[in-house]
Amino acid sequence: MNVIILGAGQVGGSLAEHLANESNDITVVDTDSSRLRELADRLDIRTIEGPASFPSSLERAGARDADLLIAVTNSDEINMVACQIATTLFKVPKRIARVRDHDYLVNDRQLFTEGAIPIDVLISPEELVTQHVKRMIEHPGALQVLDFADGHAQLVAVKAYYGGPLVGREIALLRAHMPNVDTRVAAIFRQDRPIIPTGETVIEADDEVFFIAASNDIRAVMGELRRLDNPYKRIIIAGGGNIGARLAESIENQFQVKIIERNLGRCQRLARDLHNTIVLHGSASDRDLLIEENIEDTDVFCALTNDDEANIMASMLAKRMGARKVMTLINNAAYVDLVQGGVIDIAISPQQTTIGALLTHVRRGDVAAVHSLRRGAAEAIEAVAHGDRMSSKVVGRMIEEIKLPDGATIGALVRNDQVLIAHDDVVIEDGDHVILFLVDNKRIGEVEKLFSVGLHFF
Repeated sequence: MNVIILGAGQVGGSLAEHLANESNDITVVDTDSSRLRELADRLDIRTIEGPASFPSSLERAGARDADLLIAVTNSDEINMVACQIATTLFKVPKRIARVRDHDYLVNDRQLFTEGAIPIDVLISPEELVTQHVKRMIEHPGALQVLDFADGHAQLVAVKAYYGGPLVGREIALLRAHMPNVDTRVAAIFRQDRPIIPTGETVIEADDEVFFIAASNDIRAVMGELRRLDNPYKRIIIAGGGNIGARLAESIENQFQVKIIERNLGRCQRLARDLHNTIVLHGSASDRDLLIEENIEDTDVFCALTNDDEANIMASMLAKRMGARKVMTLINNAAYVDLVQGGVIDIAISPQQTTIGALLTHVRRGDVAAVHSLRRGAAEAIEAVAHGDRMSSKVVGRMIEEIKLPDGATIGALVRNDQVLIAHDDVVIEDGDHVILFLVDNKRIGEVEKLFSVGLHFF
């Protein structure tokens, strides 16, 4: 596939790396020559230096022959204009754009149509991160929570701790412990190395365990792998920007929420717009303010400002002062692995969250969802099976008959809103949503071919 990526920042660069590893023809356009040179030296891609929305830049990037244009520059306006020009002058068949500003998004049905601004898929990083953090708050103890098939099934990552009933025992015993709950361990990461589990695999303390189950069964399975955390009640959000404000609005009716914001004008707007959230004017790194707001009784401290260093320092201070759990927004990918698992419980990468949403619309075949896992090291894919035994490599076959690439496992199926855990004798039917886990994303092409009946770009 011939793909043009506008913007060589964190998202654009990471996306180029993902797609270049999958035998696509990638061209990246940006005004930053040093960043383009760095990407070209590392990846097998073309780079074009120039303004992303200029017709001349798109012409040099090969827009006339492009299958897909992905606009992820830091400017909403440049992204929108680029999609308009790509359609009007070059007839690019599919356009995806990152749009951040809420004012554009609330009018999306009128603005983003073929007759107005022709964008096929809108990606809002702030909304994606908000939903990601909300799911983590709703599932105490989880490192990652992913929805599939409209939320009927979930893939959850947890760290196995001493004291969990299954820690130190074989996975096969999971069914004996919970005869009324069906689940599957899709993968284990042990000291950053992936393990494809079998029934004889022994779960060790500190393993990062990915399991899939019906949404209603998630908490029961988590209790087998770690001591269950009590439900969260008190949340402090550091930063009243787009993400902080959206998170407070989405959870203020479920939890006791406080939000700390440095800008007085922004505080006044938050106080006007939020109904059940306490808005505090000050710095999240102010020790006296945290003491005054009973940080030691806080269940979750979420640092969600645009400043990585400020988020990290505020989170470390809050944790040291007694906050039960800290979640920290970190834009610099190099920081994420450095800080997670130490003082900071969960590092949130908006780039990886955004890339998962983008990949959903890039994959070949009927792909309903793609999630990037472990900072891009693995992927979870929801693919829809089509056809019959004659026309499909998966439909009409038991799971044990399907030749999956190395490192791929099928975790579950969703059929007519029913979650079926992927045991060997389960037969895949036409229309099933098949949830796969892939620890090596370089094998994604092989997975796509399994679901390639009626090949099209979804």
